[in-house]
Amino acid sequence: MGQRSFLIFLLCSTVLISSSCHRSKPQATKRYPFTGRIISVDTQALSANIDGDLVQGFMEPMEMTYKFKPASALPQLSPGDAISAELVVVDHDPRDEADADYWLENVKVTGHAPQPPANGPKSFHMPSPGEEVPDFAFTNQDGKPISIQQFRGKVLLVTFIYTRCPFPEFCPRMSSNFESVYKQIGSNPALADTQLLSVSFDPEHDTPKVLRDYGHSVAHTHDAALFRRWQFAAPKTADLPKISEFFALTVKPEGGLITHNLSTAVIGPDGKIVNWYHGGDWQVSDLIKDAASAHAKAPSQDSFARATRNP
Repeated sequence: MGQRSFLIFLLCSTVLISSSCHRSKPQATKRYPFTGRIISVDTQALSANIDGDLVQGFMEPMEMTYKFKPASALPQLSPGDAISAELVVVDHDPRDEADADYWLENVKVTGHAPQPPANGPKSFHMPSPGEEVPDFAFTNQDGKPISIQQFRGKVLLVTFIYTRCPFPEFCPRMSSNFESVYKQIGSNPALADTQLLSVSFDPEHDTPKVLRDYGHSVAHTHDAALFRRWQFAAPKTADLPKISEFFALTVKPEGGLITHNLSTAVIGPDGKIVNWYHGGDWQVSDLIKDAASAHAKAPSQDSFARATRNP
């Protein structure tokens, strides 16, 4: 073989080897038997929030939002239904920097829970636009008492977390989204009066110091100005049930962790619900839009101050 032919052969071999080494690994698809109970159905997002049982070999019991394949399975479902299904999880090549995809297939309704009367003693409360938020009290990251009432005149964004939450799609995701909201309102003069409040439902562990450290961590800053716009707080343990009831929050301690759902609310300057999101499918843009709308509809600060002084 001549020198020129050898160089061409060597070059082609190198290209083939390099191409082979960088070829993406095939996606791994895993299937698991799944059972749970429907909490709510979102027909627009073609998904449902489900209180899932233990998925053996994959995850602990928890509430999560699931999509369905085919989507035509969704209309048959109602809150309270017990279901069985197949959970499909597709793991991507880590180099693709993509989260795993997951959905439910072969969904079957295995039982219907009796629904309580709409106004019955066991009815499930969900915050609705225009509903006034009670003056719930908390202790913030500085150890100071705060309450819903003190945010009157401002738009307040509230979400619920606990600092030990290990599941990326739950509290860490809510805190990451709030960090993005925090950055956006900081650069938008029209949203200057918007406040963020992350409320822990783990008051025994999430002391002011723990919440302060958590706040610095999730906001990626130690700037003293952080807590002027974004506070982290926890209620008294005795107050947690009534707060959970109002915000449709379910909290269940299990084996050192807490099984819970997600609840995020936008509260207007008048102290009333502007919008409420059950689950974690909301986007940062949703809260920004809600906040902007609430600001646009709110009376001026001078008008609000006069109304407060002269009810």
